Amino acid sequence: MRKKLYILLVFLSLLSIGFAQQKDGTYNFLNMTSSSRVAALGGTILPIYNPDIQSVIYNPSLINSTMSNSLSLSYVDYYTDISIGSIQYGRTFNKIGSFVGTIQYNDYGDFFYADENGIIDEATFSASNYVINIGWGRQLNDKLSIGANLKFAGLQFENNSSFAIAVDVAGSYVSKSNWVFSLAALNIGSELHNNYQGFNSKLPFKMQAGLSKKLEHLPLTFIFVYDNIQKWDLGYDDPLDLENNYDPITGEMKKKSKLDAFADNLLSHVVVAGELNLGKNLTLRLGYNYGLRKNMISPTKKGAVGLSYGVAINVYKFNISYSRSEMHIHGSPNYITISTNLDSFKKH
Repeated sequence: MRKKLYILLVFLSLLSIGFAQQKDGTYNFLNMTSSSRVAALGGTILPIYNPDIQSVIYNPSLINSTMSNSLSLSYVDYYTDISIGSIQYGRTFNKIGSFVGTIQYNDYGDFFYADENGIIDEATFSASNYVINIGWGRQLNDKLSIGANLKFAGLQFENNSSFAIAVDVAGSYVSKSNWVFSLAALNIGSELHNNYQGFNSKLPFKMQAGLSKKLEHLPLTFIFVYDNIQKWDLGYDDPLDLENNYDPITGEMKKKSKLDAFADNLLSHVVVAGELNLGKNLTLRLGYNYGLRKNMISPTKKGAVGLSYGVAINVYKFNISYSRSEMHIHGSPNYITISTNLDSFKKH
């Protein structure tokens, strides 16, 4: 078992060397989630073993037989008239493993044409993108499981289009004391076609590590995620200098102390979350993403940016979950997901 775990970790580490220099670009929507549960818990990998089909979109190593014949529908009321919808379905096949298929569609609404002088035409055009994802998971033994996603992503903008193919690979390990550790490499692939650029866009490769523990004497699961393992410095120079990082006299950037710079970089990778079960039918969720807060706050009014929260209830044979993610002070997307297992409707 230790040998299998060692091979998996070495494989994922080698992947990071080859793709660490890729930058986010056209396909950054691959990192957008429509899952209410994922959004409520920080929007990253979830290292939690349970039958919830929502949790596997960034962590295919969690796909297991308890998700067979599960169905999940999600909808996101994003900003203005932007909306996101997805459908997931799981199925297990003997000797092959368990599979989860996901189709996610992002609709950005209609836009008016305008010429170089800003004169608006009455005609409109649309923009959208989509991801078709086939995930596979297999449990190697009672402690170790592996999984992979095969993803086909496309973008349509007016008469222009592009599409790419990518894979995710992940592994999860459960300790004797029921700590769950997951490691994933996401968006490994390349663009296959575009008809509106003179170069190929890079996919937003990233690696994530997650750790979770369900407390023994409290129905609380604590989650810790280290995001973007492949890159240490996640900072960038803001040309507007909204936080007064440049000296107005010399024009030079104010230097932070080594300790402050180290702490800021470290926290930019950290996501913490918790899930509290109040009985069998009610779950409360809370997450905090410091990296999101750092990139999206307004210096004059920081608010609760970076915080996410949600609730889930079981009604009859359905699990209904709702969440909000405080991405900006001017608004927060609303996520709703309805899940069920179709086997529960069969007569025994």
